[in-house]
Amino acid sequence: MKFFTKEVRIALVAIVGLVVLYFGMNFLKGLNMLSSDSKYFIAFEDISGLSSSSPIYADGYKVGVVKGIDYDYEGPGNILVEASVNSNLRIPKGSSAEIESDMMGNVKVNLLLANNPREKVMPGETIIGGINSGSLGKMAQMIPMIEKMLPKLDSILYNVNKLLADPAIAQSLKNVETVSGNLTVTTQQINTLLAEMNRNVPGMMKRADSVLDNTNQLMTKLKGVDIEGTMAKVDATIENMNGFTQKLNSGKGTLGLMMNDPSLYNNLNSTMRSADSLLINLREHPKRYVHFSIFGKKDK
Repeated sequence: MKFFTKEVRIALVAIVGLVVLYFGMNFLKGLNMLSSDSKYFIAFEDISGLSSSSPIYADGYKVGVVKGIDYDYEGPGNILVEASVNSNLRIPKGSSAEIESDMMGNVKVNLLLANNPREKVMPGETIIGGINSGSLGKMAQMIPMIEKMLPKLDSILYNVNKLLADPAIAQSLKNVETVSGNLTVTTQQINTLLAEMNRNVPGMMKRADSVLDNTNQLMTKLKGVDIEGTMAKVDATIENMNGFTQKLNSGKGTLGLMMNDPSLYNNLNSTMRSADSLLINLREHPKRYVHFSIFGKKDK
């Protein structure tokens, strides 16, 4: 009788299939049944959706997976997570673990390794764990503050809308637009003025140079002038004028006598009146003074 009958072969194929299925499922879960990983326990009060096969990281590097979760039904709030960690990883005493969730809902465990080179956590011992809420947790913490701010924001928006609806604001905006237009025109005029000045500056500089040259020439000529001699002549002239004025005022000399002697003035006036009377009489009776007679008769 043959041992490998049809039924035995079917049974062997089924057993092999079950073994392959078991190892395949564990492999898909991230569990390596043939590895020599160390087993640790992590105590949590809340696992925040952590499940078996969730990855375990240390310094951002995957070092193990969660193999199982045991909930203490007699003491709620005590959850023991079995962690399979690479045996090459040394976990110092005082290390802890935390559960972190990302925006996509993925959950992982981070090992926070302590700085203790002398002591380490032995396999089978328990590590204290907690929850790192991450960005989602921070947002959740901000929600109460946002709820408190919403009424104030609503009031601010209402006041802003009320302020914008004020006709004075619209008029002010129009005034601002007008001022902006005036500033634009003024800026254009200033630019035009500056351009004109830039064109005229070379000519002005030439004129300034010419004036400076003339000034230098004048200063050169002034240096050659005998200022002291000229001033001495001016002083002498002023002194002569003063002497002349004193003579006039003292009545000395012809001009002095004429200016200071009233009788001479009166005699001159009398003489001028007599001369004027003589000229009038000469015009009226010229024959008395000029006689033309062919026969020698005298006009009376």
